Amino acid sequence: MAMLNGTNFKEWKRHLLIVLGCMDIDLALREEQLAPLIAERTPDVKRDFERWDRSNRMSLMIMKHNILKAFRGTESKKITQAKGFLDEIEKRFAKNDKVEMTSLLTSLMSMKYKGQGNVREYIMEMFYTASRLKALKIELSKELLVLMVLVSLPAQFNQFKISYNCQKEKWTLNELIYHCVQEEERLKRDKSESDHLANAPKDKGKKRKYQNEVDKGPAKNKQQQATESCFFCNKSRHVKKDCTKYHAWRAKKGLPKLPKAK
Repeated sequence: MAMLNGTNFKEWKRHLLIVLGCMDIDLALREEQLAPLIAERTPDVKRDFERWDRSNRMSLMIMKHNILKAFRGTESKKITQAKGFLDEIEKRFAKNDKVEMTSLLTSLMSMKYKGQGNVREYIMEMFYTASRLKALKIELSKELLVLMVLVSLPAQFNQFKISYNCQKEKWTLNELIYHCVQEEERLKRDKSESDHLANAPKDKGKKRKYQNEVDKGPAKNKQQQATESCFFCNKSRHVKKDCTKYHAWRAKKGLPKLPKAK
C-alpha cells in the first residue's frame, strides 16, 4: 500500500479500503462504536464488541503507518476511532468542487483521439470522465456524449461521421464502441493494402520492354553475324550489307551508297 503523499488521497483511500476489507478488519469503518461492555452482557454481545474493537485498533495502526507524520496533525492523536480519523484526514485533502468540475470539463472538451491506440479505450476514458462529472452533479446526456466522441475523432473517420448523421437511429455507448472499433479495423486494413500497393514494383513492364529490346539489340545481331555468311563473298562473321567488297562493287558500278546500319 502506497504512502499518502498529499496528492494521492483518493487512490490511497481506495487501496486502504481494499486492504482492510481483504483482512476482514473494516468493521469499525462500516459500523458505529458499540456500547461499553458491562457484566450483564451476553457472550454474543461481548464477541461483537471485541471484534469491533480489534477492527478499530488495527485500522488505526495501518492508516497511521501509511501517513506521513506531518499530515497527521496534533489533533489526530486525540481521535481514537478509525472512522473519525479517516474523516479528519479526508477533510484536509478535500478538493474544491468548482475547481475539479472546471478541470474535468476542460479535460473532456479537449480530448482528441490520435488514431494511434485503441479507440475502445479512448471512448471508455471519455465516458469515465463524464461519470466523474456526474458525481459532482453535472450530468451530460448520452446523446451529447456520443456526439462529443464523434467530433473528437480524426479526419480518417469523416465518412463514418457522415454515415451516423444521415441515419435516424441514435447509438448507445455499447453501439458507439462497436461501430467505432469496426471502422478503425477497416481503416487499418485499407491502409495496409494501400501501403502494399505503394511498395509493389512499378517497373515490371519497363523491365520486360527493356529485356525485349536487349534481346533484339546488338548482342543478338552479333550472335547472328557470328553464325551467318555473306551472300556476296561467302565469308562468315558478317552479312552482305556490311561487306566491304560488296560496297566496293556498288561504287564501281556507280550505284548509290547504302545507308549505314544503325
